[in-house]
Amino acid sequence: MKNIIKVFYVLCISIIILLELKITVYAIEPTGKTYDGIDVSGWQRIIDFKKVKESGIEIVYIKSSEGSNSVDSYFSRNYKEAKANGLKVGFYHYVTARTVKEAEEQANHFVKTIAGTKPDCKLAMDFESFGNLSNTEVNKIAKKFLETVEKLTNKEVIVYSNTYSARTVFSKEIAEKYDLWVAQYGVKEPSVNGKWNKWVGFQYTDKGRVNGINGYVDRDKFTNQVLLDSKEEIPDIAEPENSDDTSHISYKIRKGDTLYKIARKYDTTVAEIVKLNKIQNPNKIYTGETLLIPTKNNTISTGDNNKNNTVYTVKKGDTLWKIAKKYNTTVSNIVNINIIKNPNVIYPGQKLIIFRGTENLKYKYCTYTIKRGDNLWKIANKYNTTVKKLAILNGIRNVNRIYVNQKIKIPINLDIGNYDCGHCIYTVKKGDTLYKIAKKHNKTIEEIAKLNEIKNVNYIYVGQRLRI
Repeated sequence: MKNIIKVFYVLCISIIILLELKITVYAIEPTGKTYDGIDVSGWQRIIDFKKVKESGIEIVYIKSSEGSNSVDSYFSRNYKEAKANGLKVGFYHYVTARTVKEAEEQANHFVKTIAGTKPDCKLAMDFESFGNLSNTEVNKIAKKFLETVEKLTNKEVIVYSNTYSARTVFSKEIAEKYDLWVAQYGVKEPSVNGKWNKWVGFQYTDKGRVNGINGYVDRDKFTNQVLLDSKEEIPDIAEPENSDDTSHISYKIRKGDTLYKIARKYDTTVAEIVKLNKIQNPNKIYTGETLLIPTKNNTISTGDNNKNNTVYTVKKGDTLWKIAKKYNTTVSNIVNINIIKNPNVIYPGQKLIIFRGTENLKYKYCTYTIKRGDNLWKIANKYNTTVKKLAILNGIRNVNRIYVNQKIKIPINLDIGNYDCGHCIYTVKKGDTLYKIAKKHNKTIEEIAKLNEIKNVNYIYVGQRLRI
């Protein structure tokens, strides 16, 4: 009996030791005191940072940019509002580079975007979509991006990564030099990855709820080691020489897709997609796989005598007068095209559509509210524009990810007549009937009545404006 008790006692002690070992071996620890945090981007749309602060959030990481020249649509607002409400702020850049050269260009773009700001937290590299890159290539790209950002800002940089990539992709060289902001959901503590043994950031869910934010938001824990010692302003930098204006969008392959169809849809070539994604067999692509699609984000073909029209990113010190002079246009043209309410208020990182030349341009943009069942392809076809143009105008990173009630800009050519987001505005004349108007515009009476909420189709009046 004594032997049985002794064995039972030893077994219990062994279990306790094993449990303690499990905790020690299978989790990495924070580097110090922790703060409640979130990370946000344009997907959260308008955020009430006063309520966010009141809910107990102390640190917010804000997406500033992506690729070589995409700026998050809410970057400037998020930064100003978060700062104004006393939150500690950090920035992250979503890397899409496929070469070391692109990594350097994207680092330059990141720094140019956040120039003039005063972050409280270390700058972050979000590199998580690798395509067919080898681990060696990923680490070369990551190293170049991190080192370039450090050099240009004189500030520390951290690596955002999920646990799997931290364990299987990133090198010990990267881990030894840069702190880790790790993403792993459904666990109390992030698992051991064999490279980093501590974390400065832990993203534990992408379905968090916080007052002041509609819908889900990423929730995080950050430590005091994520805070910067230096609070100096990020310096502005000169344009990189010989920079390529190519950026990328993400595309998820659908059933029935071919590389030819995808290339044609996004105004590129099969060869460019194959090269960018290192596809070995162009005839074998798989539903659900994500591809990077090259896009030329600095020009828009508008059909206006085949001129190239620039998407210009506002820099510190810019005025509309300076920009207009640079591109041989007028302030009024820039104001009208971009629907600028106050010509004296523009901000670094803001994107402006610039039509070269001083002629009286007949282009404007209006707002469209996305409805259930919409996609950018349908909207582009409906309003005689392109998916590429819509993505550029609205800072849309993933053209497959739009949501109901999201408001986007639609480019309208006024040469055809008055338009309201693609609907011709017709002014009723003496002698008109809905039947005559419908026949003239190849529509039905019912369509016009529904669009204009006309209850009595026999009653319209001279001067009435109808959407067709």
